[in-house]
Amino acid sequence: MNNDEQVQQHTDERFMRQAILLAEKAEAEGEIPVGAVLVCNGEVIAQGWNQSIQLHDPSAHAEMQAIRKAGPNMENYRMLDCTLYVTLEPCPMCAGLLVHSRVKRLVFAASDLKTGSCGSVFNLANNEKLNHQVEITSGVLKEECSTMLSAFFKRRRKEKKAEKLA
Repeated sequence: MNNDEQVQQHTDERFMRQAILLAEKAEAEGEIPVGAVLVCNGEVIAQGWNQSIQLHDPSAHAEMQAIRKAGPNMENYRMLDCTLYVTLEPCPMCAGLLVHSRVKRLVFAASDLKTGSCGSVFNLANNEKLNHQVEITSGVLKEECSTMLSAFFKRRRKEKKAEKLA
């Protein structure tokens, strides 16, 4: 690994750790633990975490929340030259958002083998039929994020089982 690659890896891990803190916030609020950080020119422009349950809004995913906040902050609906860091691979809705908002680069931790749309199940973010393709880096702090998500869903299944027995 050359020096530029080491610097990029360090940068990716630093911003992914911020996304993990947001995922922990989502979990503390009873949401699926996913966090997102949008970075432009090395600066955090906006951040978000899952809030679908709390807001009664199926579109209130971490990526959506971050990009919604970024527009007014940047006074633009295009996120040109920005990188989105997210703890879980985006779903079809969020992958479409990345294309429409022209996010340059996506860095995600854990793959989503059920609805992942940036390489796992689909690859909407890089579909040659669309007018924009997103550069994708996957697996940054994958184990940490995968463990957090697995523990959340295991706990949730246990709670639902206990509710049925009660």
